[in-house]
Amino acid sequence: MLHYLSILANGIGQTVAITVTSFVIGAVLGLPLALMRYSGPLPLRLIGGAAVETVRAIPPIVWLFIVFYGIGSGSVQLSTFEAAVIGLGIIAAAYLSEIYRAGLKAVAQGQWEAAQALGLPRLAIYRKVIFPQMLGVVIPPSATYGIGLLKDSAIASVIGATDITFYASQETQATLQGLSVFGIAALLYIALSIPIAATSRITDRKLTERLAQ
Repeated sequence: MLHYLSILANGIGQTVAITVTSFVIGAVLGLPLALMRYSGPLPLRLIGGAAVETVRAIPPIVWLFIVFYGIGSGSVQLSTFEAAVIGLGIIAAAYLSEIYRAGLKAVAQGQWEAAQALGLPRLAIYRKVIFPQMLGVVIPPSATYGIGLLKDSAIASVIGATDITFYASQETQATLQGLSVFGIAALLYIALSIPIAATSRITDRKLTERLAQ
């Protein structure tokens, strides 16, 4: 048991790095996508909507193949890690943009009208009025998506990323002890998801208390 754990632990760093980097890419790219769909002119709303629906319609593993074997095998050479974070980052941007858009819609219309009545510039309205209230709405579903992304990162092993699943597959082929090996892999994924859920709950509680003041 400890032997399998020590081997699979070699993939923890890559699993965490792929998940965190992909999530950050998605969090950054998802915001302009959400703003395009929420308050942009009609052409931008249509473009943003088409981009989000197209990304979500294609399975994650196909995106990884497109990035690694398509884009990454041409003039631009990508490592398995780079291809994984780009592919999963694109997918994360699409899903997080929808979470952001739901957060924007959750802010009461009166808040927009009050900020505009005060003569605040549009950027200040978002920064000082809308985004703080939006955060309380988007943090729980974003954390849930982050946990899902942690599990989805396992598909990066199919292009050779050396994550937990990669080492589990190699060890299973060598020992034919798939149940034990992947059972330990499952426990590692559970252990990694607990801090994300705990951080989300703490952040959500503190933000709620701050907004209530």
